[in-house]
Amino acid sequence: MKIVEPWIKVEKFDGVAIMKRIERACRTCYRSEGKVTDDSYKNLIKNCITRGHESVLEHEKISIRAYSDIGVYKDLTRHRFASFSVESTRYCSYDKDKYGNEIKFINPSYIEDEKIYEIWKKTMQEAEKGYMEMKKQGGATDMCRLLLPHSTAAEFTMTANIREWKHILSLRTTNHVHPAIRQILIPLLKLFKEEMPEIFENIEYDEEFNPKYYAKLEIEEF
Repeated sequence: MKIVEPWIKVEKFDGVAIMKRIERACRTCYRSEGKVTDDSYKNLIKNCITRGHESVLEHEKISIRAYSDIGVYKDLTRHRFASFSVESTRYCSYDKDKYGNEIKFINPSYIEDEKIYEIWKKTMQEAEKGYMEMKKQGGATDMCRLLLPHSTAAEFTMTANIREWKHILSLRTTNHVHPAIRQILIPLLKLFKEEMPEIFENIEYDEEFNPKYYAKLEIEEF
């Protein structure tokens, strides 16, 4: 058994370039392409969002890769206008060398009560013990996965257009959301706020959630 930390990797993107392409697509509606300037996208995008004309945001997309627990992607895959590729617990046999001959569990660092944390840890140890014993007895991987708890670590790739990211982040970064989701999506929202403020600046999130629990975020070429 290994306890690991969550992370999120975002494909390298240029927020201004994205917004300028959205502007050019939007101006088709009004045939106002001649009004494009270096910063004309700012007011146009803000006006579109204010008027509810958000379909123009669908012209651009961003992909992420995340490493979190199974419970996170179970919740996120409820969003219909996004694409997901998820680590398969039916295929990935964690007793193999490829997976270190162990099950990895995402650290619920937000559980601050030591006694409760120890109960969680012992339960994960028992889950791994049962999984490995089933494998030794010839259990198929898709049978053994019945023992995997929500804390099991899994990687997934997620792609959504800008409008859907705006929708997802407005719903999934509040204090009503499970902390494991806030761990990965609040850092993503803060990045989008920095890079595309005209689109994301008004989205509120749980500012009381301790930043020490944030998942590590990196930007990389996909």
